[in-house]
Amino acid sequence: MTPEKGKLRPTPPKAYLNPEFMGSPQARSIRVLTEMTEPHVRFKKHNVRNTVVMFGSARTLPPEVARKRLEEAKAMAASGQCDGAECAHRLRVAEIDLRSSAYYEACRELAFEMTKWSLQLPEWQRFLVCSGAGPGIMEAANRGAHEAGGRSVGLGIALPFEQEHNPYVTPELDLEFHYFFVRKYWFLYLAKALVAFPGGFGTFDELFEMLTLIQTRKTKKQFPILLFGSPFWKNVVNMETFQEWGMVSPEDRNFYVHVDSVKEARDMLIEIITDRYLKGDNEGHD
Repeated sequence: MTPEKGKLRPTPPKAYLNPEFMGSPQARSIRVLTEMTEPHVRFKKHNVRNTVVMFGSARTLPPEVARKRLEEAKAMAASGQCDGAECAHRLRVAEIDLRSSAYYEACRELAFEMTKWSLQLPEWQRFLVCSGAGPGIMEAANRGAHEAGGRSVGLGIALPFEQEHNPYVTPELDLEFHYFFVRKYWFLYLAKALVAFPGGFGTFDELFEMLTLIQTRKTKKQFPILLFGSPFWKNVVNMETFQEWGMVSPEDRNFYVHVDSVKEARDMLIEIITDRYLKGDNEGHD
């Protein structure tokens, strides 16, 4: 088509303002860079230097919700609203959810205790609870920090199925990632301690990633990961088998510690953080 004489052509958009280009495979490296850079700018702006990461299952329910669902399942069975097999299944799921909900409450209490302790420190030196921003254990972590009157970080991830951010994350510290590996980077970069509550594939993915980075010294920070809930962890994975088969070194056993109470976890976290990060000027960044 011949341009109309004397008529100016509209200015094309700049590359970084072109949604088609920015969403293309060719711009993937740029998108990765933004997920590395924008959180750094935000954390610096809001004076976030240290985190205590807590992760676990997104499916874990608050105790009050789990109890209500069990009561509903029992009521359905008693009134004959479901057949025998369906009622049995509903009851079994509700009982499992109620059992798991104890970890929601433990995480909420631990986040509360750690935030309350951290608020006694100078603002620039505080340790903020950090979660994956979603429901379940992630919600419990942010909720506990919120109830203690402190800020907390949420590192969310875009998934094919909907997973909304929980309402307890501090708004200015609520982030959404597309790339899992960048999200993991930010989980570890500011972390000064890690607590793993019972969870599924995602929890194990994050747990073993962190263990590997500590084992290979790809991170300068050498601190044990707290595995909260021995009945779950010791039954699901026998860590000692790695050593029995010679797959890890004997000293690698020091990379994790089993804990079973909020008090035990709180005291251990405070001891680790105080010894490694509050005695002298140790940034601990990589």
